[in-house]
Amino acid sequence: MLDHLAQDWLTPSIAFAVSVIGSFLGLSFASRARRARGPVRWQWLALASLSLGGMAVWSMHFIAMMGFSPPGAAIRYDATLTVVSGLIAIAVMAVALTLTVAGGTAPRLLLGGLIAGTGVVAMHYLGMYSMNVHGEIHHDPLYVALSCAVALVAATASLWFASRLRGLPAITAASVAMAVAVTTMHYTGMMGVHFTEPRFSRHGPPPGSSAPDLVLPLLTGLFVFLLICSLFLLLGEEERPDHSRRADPSAPPPSRSAPEEPPAGYVPRHATGPQAPPADDVWTRRR
Repeated sequence: MLDHLAQDWLTPSIAFAVSVIGSFLGLSFASRARRARGPVRWQWLALASLSLGGMAVWSMHFIAMMGFSPPGAAIRYDATLTVVSGLIAIAVMAVALTLTVAGGTAPRLLLGGLIAGTGVVAMHYLGMYSMNVHGEIHHDPLYVALSCAVALVAATASLWFASRLRGLPAITAASVAMAVAVTTMHYTGMMGVHFTEPRFSRHGPPPGSSAPDLVLPLLTGLFVFLLICSLFLLLGEEERPDHSRRADPSAPPPSRSAPEEPPAGYVPRHATGPQAPPADDVWTRRR
């Protein structure tokens, strides 16, 4: 078993911060998706899936893997498998959010949690499989089972947050809770990793990309994505006005009330002709 507590705390702290930011953006977009209708809802759901699956889960996992360093072994990463693991996290989160936000019932929530949790586990261990190292990496079945259980609970809780919470304080608190759950799942699985050194020493690193080759594009993409999502949050309308009750601009303006009809038998005092006033009218000149 590798001693993960012996590493510096900078890498886990950065990974945790990225997970908090991704969770905050994802829950904010999910909150807007619940109130939207039509194509706008799919826009918010897509952004929520990218934020939760791509930033809160996959990016946190990949950045945390930078602290994984078997003694005396060089690590390289298969770029294709690394990207595929990220796509899996985004895809399963999109399916789970669609089930939960569209319905919101308990069966949908449990089904979405099962789908998302299974996808997070697949993403984690596919990311581990993408690592190339001289030697062999083994996983303790007990820690694998514990990480799967944590992933299912964390995924179900995140979907419950996405389908219920609203407001800045609640979303902020839920984002920290989600980041704690995702980080716990990752390091629970990593605590059961065993590394066996090769029998024969090999010269040169294993095939694949080094961590700096993948970290720089990842951090650049995260910064651009965070900027775009922040703009969506700032420019998007928090509450869309209800135009259903607004009057049709093409309709004619309402007519003014018609003048009141004079009472029966009323004759103007200055009338002429057949409706001349009586002789005793106060305005009639007396002779």
